[in-house]
Amino acid sequence: MHHVILGAGPAGVIAAETLRKHAPADQVTLVGDEPVAPYSRMAIPYLLMGDIDERGTHLRKSRTHYQDLGITMVQASATKVDVKARKVHLNKGQALAFDTLLIATGSRPASAPIAGMDLPGVHPCWTLDDARAIQSRAVKGARVLQMGAGFIGCIIMEALAARGVALSVVEMGDRMVPRMMGPAAGGMIRQWCEAKGVQVHTGTRVEAITQGKNNTLDVKLSSGKSLNVDLVISATGVKPAIGFLESSGITCLQGVLTDEHMQSNVPGIYAAGDCAEAFDKVSGATMVSAIQPNAAEQARVAALNMAGQRTELRGVTQINVLDTLGLISASFGNWEGVPGGQHVELTDAPAWRHLSLQFKDDVLAGCNAVGWTEHVGVMRGLVEGQIRLGAWKETLLQDPTQLMQAYLACAQGQGQWSGAQDERRR
Repeated sequence: MHHVILGAGPAGVIAAETLRKHAPADQVTLVGDEPVAPYSRMAIPYLLMGDIDERGTHLRKSRTHYQDLGITMVQASATKVDVKARKVHLNKGQALAFDTLLIATGSRPASAPIAGMDLPGVHPCWTLDDARAIQSRAVKGARVLQMGAGFIGCIIMEALAARGVALSVVEMGDRMVPRMMGPAAGGMIRQWCEAKGVQVHTGTRVEAITQGKNNTLDVKLSSGKSLNVDLVISATGVKPAIGFLESSGITCLQGVLTDEHMQSNVPGIYAAGDCAEAFDKVSGATMVSAIQPNAAEQARVAALNMAGQRTELRGVTQINVLDTLGLISASFGNWEGVPGGQHVELTDAPAWRHLSLQFKDDVLAGCNAVGWTEHVGVMRGLVEGQIRLGAWKETLLQDPTQLMQAYLACAQGQGQWSGAQDERRR
């Protein structure tokens, strides 16, 4: 059996290792499109901070790791998948025949249609090449404009702030991290960043970038303002890297549509990671979840099935935990709420704390929080476990800070009472 894996990120590497463990006699080929050892993009901000060097981004530290496991490494990118011939065509003219195929090509930065995006000094923050270019310009005191204040953008912002740059952030949404936080929470994160010296422009877009004097860039904003900067970083989101699958017969919606085994509509062809669209048990719909824990589990499940061990994915959960210049925020599940559901919010602005809970019947369907770090694990457990709260739901509607007590009583069976009233009498 020949197993071909497209993509040498975390999903691809974990799948290759899982296949080698459970199918030791089979051939495993890992295809990556960068001329470096497989690395984690999530480690790039730590590289920019100076916490690690480039080797610190590598997914496996041994130089001979893949060779020792008998995994064949190919540097190329896929241009076409021929499902009838069971072959993958690569950009260097090579074609790989496969018995099973895993598509783990991840995602690519979504480039905004703005004049000047191709100028020197305008970069995404996605590859090691990008990191090297950013390091050369983001020196202490440099003026940096970042486009995008979503989840990835805030992680990059943390790294830039650590480099001592003068940072401005432009976000088209009406608040920071708009796909993770509601207005109150997103507004609180903005105020925190501004208090830390970051200029934040929400409800604003970059209209044009032009070459300025002395190797600088002039950036025109929709607000009418213009900024002269040394570096522009584009962090306006990502999209699955699946363009090469067009006309292949493999069903793609936002990503490669998979079943509970991570298999596509074509038998023997699987997907995992940022390019896969899998079932989310909380929302009841399929989704692309571009976070590493989900990618790792999807890769493990896909590889086990490729090795002939029938395994099901337990589900994809929307999980986001973010450190923004020292302020911790988190969101889980349907944090925006569900039709007909109830919700409660609690805000303590002076303490930089906000908590929002969303219910579907007596289940916590989703939530988000700022500054309430002691509840992060409990919130995830209640949302992922779809724990029925019973009378504790009413307690939480009155006092959402009782999450820990509700979890212990309902999820772990440590309470001997019938409801919240009994707990309050203790």
